[in-house]
Amino acid sequence: MRDAYLISHFQTGLKNVLDRAVLKYTELHQELSVDKYVKADEIPFDFSRRMMSVVVEGPDGQRQMLTKGAPEAVFARCTHFESDGEVFPMEPILVGNLIEQVNDLSSDGFRVLAIANKKVGAQTAYSKADENDLVLTGYLAFLDPPKDTAKKAIAVLRQQGVTIKVLTGDNDLVSRKVCTEVGINAEKIILGNDVEKMSDEQLAVAVETTDVFARLSPAHKKRVVQALQKNKHVVGFMGDGINDAPALRAADVGISVDNAVDIAKESADVILLEKDLMVLEEGVIEGRKVFVNILKYIRMGASSNFGNMFSVLGASAWLPFLPMLPIQLLTNNLLYDFSQVPIPTDNVATSQIAKPRPWAMGEIARFIMFIGPISSIFDYTTFGVMWFFFKCNGLGLVTPPEFAARFAGADADHTYAASLFQTGWFVESIMTQTLIIHVIRTNLIPFVQSRSSWQLSMTTILIMGIGAYLPYSPLAPILHFVPLPWQFWPILATTLLCYVGLTQIIKTWLLRKKWI
Repeated sequence: MRDAYLISHFQTGLKNVLDRAVLKYTELHQELSVDKYVKADEIPFDFSRRMMSVVVEGPDGQRQMLTKGAPEAVFARCTHFESDGEVFPMEPILVGNLIEQVNDLSSDGFRVLAIANKKVGAQTAYSKADENDLVLTGYLAFLDPPKDTAKKAIAVLRQQGVTIKVLTGDNDLVSRKVCTEVGINAEKIILGNDVEKMSDEQLAVAVETTDVFARLSPAHKKRVVQALQKNKHVVGFMGDGINDAPALRAADVGISVDNAVDIAKESADVILLEKDLMVLEEGVIEGRKVFVNILKYIRMGASSNFGNMFSVLGASAWLPFLPMLPIQLLTNNLLYDFSQVPIPTDNVATSQIAKPRPWAMGEIARFIMFIGPISSIFDYTTFGVMWFFFKCNGLGLVTPPEFAARFAGADADHTYAASLFQTGWFVESIMTQTLIIHVIRTNLIPFVQSRSSWQLSMTTILIMGIGAYLPYSPLAPILHFVPLPWQFWPILATTLLCYVGLTQIIKTWLLRKKWI
């Protein structure tokens, strides 16, 4: 404990959880004054040696090299061992017994560090070559049990279609014990040495059939993450140590915790502030809800604009006037965009977040191509009604007396006819665009099997009400609107009903074809 404490105290590198445990335990249970010791040099840890050393000078002026590391790495550098104050040669049979004891501890879930030392002479600097002829003084065993919520979190993540894989620097025995406790299949474990020998193609195959990777270096962890990405998986990596930084950066989503080392937090995209691992499942579900609602907005906006493009092109080629004035178009867009603001609050069906959903541009394109033109069908029926039934072609349409002053002039009747047409299409357009989000937002039957959030429902009613009111409001002259005949409203109601019905039929057909 004295040697381990001096190493952890004097090392300049980042202190991991084992170092912090040594320092805390020694300070609580043993009195040790480091003032009597002076650090002379340090040989930093690296993942190939799996050990580190510090050189300290004691009260007697004698320098000692103190070494800690993975037991098998330290045992290989030892020629003697110390027991009850006496030093004995390190016999091969003893090494076998030591390794067996370490394996027993590892099988019980303990993480083991070996401690060794030797006397060294005074010199300017020390190197890895000096880490030999060591005297083994013992080892430290640390129990690092899984978090209470780990098993439950892993189970619920699996239910959400998330596969859990363990990438650790611990040995395979510790990894198998801990993974078994939390419900992860650890029958097959790939070690870092195996990863080193594999080509990228071989590793890409191995990551699909193996859930536990042990004795990994930071570079190995990064390779495993990249192999999963090569197989078209979206990879989240959670880690809190310095050796996790490369994998955190390589992952699609790097996750760390608030008490992680700084480099891990800087490399991560998300930092968990709660100690409960169940927050991971909450994050996955919330992320999927956001993704589904984003798709709703994209589908709605893209299909609507695609359909309006056909409507404007046809109307512009046919009509002797603009089908909608610029100020009316801007008002339409303003109201429509406002109606979509509550989409982030919308309810999401359980079936839509039950499994991961990739970003599929092909599905969006098919949705736009099939759903978008439906609005144009009903735009053109509205054009026909306004042109022929309500005489917006100017044939027989007379400007009402109350609008005589507003539409005075030789072309008064034609100007009034254009305003009536534009008002009719404006109202039909804002009504259909706003209402159809309730069909697009779900794969089920809208209003019956699936209902939107109250915020989206209220906004829909509000915007449709504003659209119906504008032709009769004080803003009507500014927006060049005129009141619509009463016959327009039952025709509009039929149009809305047919539009919703046809869109639902086409949507259901696309779902059965698995095109969206």
